[in-house]
Amino acid sequence: MRNLIAGAAMVLLAACANETQNTEATNETFIEAAVNGEWRSEEDRARDQYRHPAEALAFWGVGPDMTIVEVAPGAGWWTHILAPYARLSGGRYIAANGDLGAPDASDEARQRRADFIASFGDEGVYGPIEVVDFSTRAGLALPDASADFILVARAFHNWARQEGVTDQYMSEFARVLRPGGVLGVEQHRAPDGADVTETAPTGYVPESYVIEAAERAGLTLADRSDLNANPADTRDHPFGVWTLPPVARTAGFGEPDDPAFDRAPYDAIGESDRMTLRFVKPE
Repeated sequence: MRNLIAGAAMVLLAACANETQNTEATNETFIEAAVNGEWRSEEDRARDQYRHPAEALAFWGVGPDMTIVEVAPGAGWWTHILAPYARLSGGRYIAANGDLGAPDASDEARQRRADFIASFGDEGVYGPIEVVDFSTRAGLALPDASADFILVARAFHNWARQEGVTDQYMSEFARVLRPGGVLGVEQHRAPDGADVTETAPTGYVPESYVIEAAERAGLTLADRSDLNANPADTRDHPFGVWTLPPVARTAGFGEPDDPAFDRAPYDAIGESDRMTLRFVKPE
């Protein structure tokens, strides 16, 4: 694995040595090296057709030497790209997840964090993995104006189900971003005008819900993209967005899988229709 990374680094150095290579092209090389890394699983790579990681990072304006914060990384689909990208490009990667500083922090929560760090333990690939607390109690446990890029992928439907949480977190993102810093959003998208209280439990929220919350926090919508749009997604599925791949539920939460459930029409849809948004903290 280390030989693979060393080879990727040599490619990057050779590219940078070319006097005609500009900053944009160099950054494209960093992104390609991270997205195409052989440390990514076959399952993760198969999802690129729906999540377009290279194009999304370019759209969000991710660049070298940035402090990158990934909010609620889950199993780490983006981590396998962002952490190697930060290592290759001279940046810093931070995961914001859980709250070990809470008085009632459980041993299970501590173990989850330890397992997350261990799963990205190869510093030759991922660099040093940092994890900070993120919760309604702790906020985003980073200093003011300390991050260049914050990514929130598929979390707003959870926050929308708790009064005030989205506004609290948006304010925290605005506080932690440097002037000119970017908040990138990838989120299952409900139709315009939909009632978020009805759609959030199914995994979807309207773009307007995210945009208005960002603007209340003082962030500016810089651009929106249909890069991850999927017109085939009707958003009307028996088990919400989780009926679709990759979760591919055949029964409700807590219920055993139903082998008789016909998955064919949902597999044919593919992954969800998603908004891809870029917000900027004013200079």
